[in-house]
Amino acid sequence: MRIVIAEDDPLLREGLALLLRAESIDVVATTDDATTFLAALDEHRPDAAIVDVRMPPTHTDEGIVAAVEARRRQPELAVLVLSAYVEQAFATELLAGGSAGLGYLLKERVGRVDEFLAALDRVVAGGTAIDPEVVTQLMSRTRQDDRLERLSPRELDVLALMAEGLGNAAVAERLVVTEGAVHKHIRSIFAKLDLSPADRTDRRVAAVLRYLEDVERRR
Repeated sequence: MRIVIAEDDPLLREGLALLLRAESIDVVATTDDATTFLAALDEHRPDAAIVDVRMPPTHTDEGIVAAVEARRRQPELAVLVLSAYVEQAFATELLAGGSAGLGYLLKERVGRVDEFLAALDRVVAGGTAIDPEVVTQLMSRTRQDDRLERLSPRELDVLALMAEGLGNAAVAERLVVTEGAVHKHIRSIFAKLDLSPADRTDRRVAAVLRYLEDVERRR
């Protein structure tokens, strides 16, 4: 795997590079701003990119803008965005064009090396990884939504773990239930949220994105 890192904090940037190289991942470039990140992307054509949300010059949304542009230039690029805080609007913007091969994690997750590497692997494999804290805040802020009230407490638990990017087996292990039970809960969630099997979108992520959109509309 070939990867580019865009992070303006030199300690985190170099720490990420060391961590990934120790895992035999080829870090082809490290950058500290959006402009050089996009240049490195064009030069190296990596398989994946790790991008900070806030970078120079304004430290607002340069990273998200660059990540969206990176996917426009290289649609197959896996992108894992790192943020110091839960910023749901940025998560929505990032995932609006499709969820495959995308992740949004808090920077503190990097210190939990196994979790971070597992999330990166999921994203590179074409999956999705949304930070558990983003999901937790999302759920707590949308419990009054009529559609959410259709779900049972166990279905909410399953949906939260789905949103993190976990597969059925991992959800079953976390909740100490059978995979069959998880599959049944997921079918019920999709039915209650009116997510049709005919949809070409990833229904697992579509469920979470609906909540994100609801939050933004009410702000």
